[in-house]
Amino acid sequence: RRNGMIGNIYSMGLALQALETSSEFYAPRKWDRAQAFSVVYSHDYEQAMAIAQVLPPLVGKSYLNAGRWGCAATNGMSPSGVCQVPTLPLSPLTASIQVQFSITNTLKNYFHYSTSVCVPDNSTLLQVMEAARNEKPDIFCFKTEKTSWGPFVTSIHGLAGNETERTYWQFFSSWSPLQEGVGTYKPHDGEHIQAIFSTY
Repeated sequence: RRNGMIGNIYSMGLALQALETSSEFYAPRKWDRAQAFSVVYSHDYEQAMAIAQVLPPLVGKSYLNAGRWGCAATNGMSPSGVCQVPTLPLSPLTASIQVQFSITNTLKNYFHYSTSVCVPDNSTLLQVMEAARNEKPDIFCFKTEKTSWGPFVTSIHGLAGNETERTYWQFFSSWSPLQEGVGTYKPHDGEHIQAIFSTY
């Protein structure tokens, strides 16, 4: 579905693991494995949880059959059992981009505010939100909560999501819901990001 996307980019790892492992238990259907893997290959995963879920299917494995690997899976590791990580050169200075950021609440006590901020190219949405907060702290204040998937925005402009009322802050780009979180999504120059107080 949707050019190989199964759910969203964060559910792809688990979906691929499940499809690869359980193929003997469901009737054969045509699904384009290559198309699904191309979605994974083209995405720049940065969250540890997403990487941990997508790596097994990339090497033809699954956490569901991890017990079958045995001790042979550790052959070839260094004596200390630690992988050597190459050092990367520092990246050169990057240009700045302009991003429009809006916050909207139409559910209760209506408000809508918008600002345009300048941030370094390759900045995350969280950095855009921080720049907006730095410019207008009384309007664009927000709170986040640390999760295994990265920062989760719990409150903007003093308005917090509520599980009982089933409300939360949903992020859009040109009216399309973002498929990544604020800690990994990287807006492009001239993009308009909207945070809309929504229900689920």
